[in-house]
Amino acid sequence: MKPRRRPALLSTAASTAACAVLVGGCGAVPGSAKADEGTVSVMTWAPQGTSATNMPGMPAMAQAYARWVNAEGGINGRRLKVITCNDHNDTVRAARCANRATKEDVVAVVGSYSQHGRSFMSALEQAGIPYIGGYGIANQEFSSPLSYPVNGGLPALVAGNGRQLAAGGCSHVSLVRPDTSAGDQLPPLLNAGLAGSEAGRATDVRAPEGASAYSRQARQALKSAEEPAGTPGEARPSPDSGPCVTAVLGGRTDTFFDSFRRLQKDSPAVRTASVLGSLRQSLVDRSGGRRSPLEGAYATGWYPAADDARWNPMKKVIGEHAFGDNRVDGSDPGVQTTWIAYTVLHQVLESLDDEPATAKSVRRALDQGGPVGTGGLTPELNWGYDNMLAARDFPRIVNAKVTYQRVREGRLEAVHKGFVDVEKTLESGAAPVS
Repeated sequence: MKPRRRPALLSTAASTAACAVLVGGCGAVPGSAKADEGTVSVMTWAPQGTSATNMPGMPAMAQAYARWVNAEGGINGRRLKVITCNDHNDTVRAARCANRATKEDVVAVVGSYSQHGRSFMSALEQAGIPYIGGYGIANQEFSSPLSYPVNGGLPALVAGNGRQLAAGGCSHVSLVRPDTSAGDQLPPLLNAGLAGSEAGRATDVRAPEGASAYSRQARQALKSAEEPAGTPGEARPSPDSGPCVTAVLGGRTDTFFDSFRRLQKDSPAVRTASVLGSLRQSLVDRSGGRRSPLEGAYATGWYPAADDARWNPMKKVIGEHAFGDNRVDGSDPGVQTTWIAYTVLHQVLESLDDEPATAKSVRRALDQGGPVGTGGLTPELNWGYDNMLAARDFPRIVNAKVTYQRVREGRLEAVHKGFVDVEKTLESGAAPVS
């Protein structure tokens, strides 16, 4: 049993609609507290214009969010300048973004995406800069003492996806995932979620990042899915169960499903699944809406479904301050993560009162403050030691909750009320990454 939480020092009543941060544009001029005590600088980075996963909506959301709160007068009279950086899905560029954050004297890196944790986290640690609300794709986000994640990252999604597929009656599961070190951690997590179900262990299908087609992987996944489950002497699958294929390829998941769709017509009984971020409403829309081959697909996410009323404040800000920027999609988990991360930042800066806003003071508020509310979009967040996960590889996970969704009538809809806690599944499925 976890010890009782400390009294709240950060206001949990402050909802998403009450948050306030100010903006500078992409490549904004430095504006640290040292240079101008009325301005606080932060950075948001993400890959854009690459052949692999791109997340342009995250820095765009940061800028729209900040324009909104700029109109509200700032936080305790402070203006916040948002500096953006493109890591290009490249280790060298990721390190450059971190080094630039140091040079710009930012108080935090907020709501960002980069899979190159080894490149950026050491630079942030050396400078003492906290990393608030990363997307959850790099292992270092869940091990560095300067990382403050707002979700359980890819580990929670994949473990939760396993549990969702087990509950959905999958007789066998094929996992299509990147052939990378980050991808290597996914099979044991999915298998932990499948534990105890008739599906047993999933078939591991490795796929290259940035491929233009995945016909070979689609054939391999279908072949594995169509093979009879179990071994001689084992109980046969129930008549209501069926094979399932889940793909976790980030921005290339749509490419895989396109290849898969061309082959699936001969195997209509095979059901599909993914995790939010890889499977998005925009992908369902592009692939036919109600006639999409993804109709019926299972999806595991971190947050409430995009049509949930708790997202209304964010949608209002997007409508009024994104100025028609089509990069900002309110159903994109990256955009949603950035919104939540800035919600956390706002409460932290507000808690400083008249104390100078620096990387050190922000870090101290995160470490020593009480739980932070996000307007119900996540459970209350608290990065105190007593709230850490008992898993060697992911100790910084403080939010192990996921949501279950499914594509119905062309829309991603919630199929389970509230959050599902996968803490125990993560603790049993954690495995070292090579």
